[in-house]
Amino acid sequence: MVKQAKCVFCGGDVEPGTGLMYVMNDGTILWFCSNKCFNNYRMKRDPRKYKWTLKYGQQTK
Repeated sequence: MVKQAKCVFCGGDVEPGTGLMYVMNDGTILWFCSNKCFNNYRMKRDPRKYKWTLKYGQQTK
């Protein structure tokens, strides 16, 4: 059974064969479900402020 990856920005599932895998210089792998999520991540936006993300309204304690 293949474990589905979670989108780093919105928290949604990334279906197999779709999405974007971004590898950072230190070897960290980041998965994005769409270009929308990837571009918002690159602009350093906070996903907790957007209603369309699953992380909307969450607060770190």
